[in-house]
Amino acid sequence: MAGGPGTYRWGDVLKPSAMSRRDSGEPDFDGVYAEHFEFVWRCLRALGVAPSALDDAAQDVFLVVHRQIPTFRGESTLRTWLFGIVRNVASRHHRGTRRKSSPLDPLDEELPSAGPNPFERAADAEASAFVASFVGSLPPKRRDVFILAVLEEISVPEVARILSIPLNTAYTRLRAARAEFERALSRQRGDHEQT
Repeated sequence: MAGGPGTYRWGDVLKPSAMSRRDSGEPDFDGVYAEHFEFVWRCLRALGVAPSALDDAAQDVFLVVHRQIPTFRGESTLRTWLFGIVRNVASRHHRGTRRKSSPLDPLDEELPSAGPNPFERAADAEASAFVASFVGSLPPKRRDVFILAVLEEISVPEVARILSIPLNTAYTRLRAARAEFERALSRQRGDHEQT
């Protein structure tokens, strides 16, 4: 099942009868899954869930969604509700990873491809590690705004709605997070120039 967004087939996990459309105006599971899977996947990755655990974490999110969708009252946007579930699942996965960290990584079973060369992959991995480290160092309130506004490219007014904060607060947190990112990037570049 590994491989990135869109690799799940929920028919493999849930019987079709469990995913019937709702006539009461409530969001239906199939629609929520189809529309928001990639958002959930990216947020889990941005919140530091290990690539080897993304499949399990995404499944956990949508199992919670499937179980709780009848209780969704629409008091917040669907994305706000989903992001709350994503945050909780990511937190549980971090705790679980710390408890049972595995010393061995699985071998890559794929044959060599015409994709990026090792240098490009190393550069991408270094950039990803830098961003992940930076995001992990932010205070939670700034981190959430940075993930949604910068990494997810969601408009700041929508970010404010998702996080249930005033619009000016969202802009202030975003400015502070961007300034911290620029400083961290300058330090990173300075370290590379010295070596």
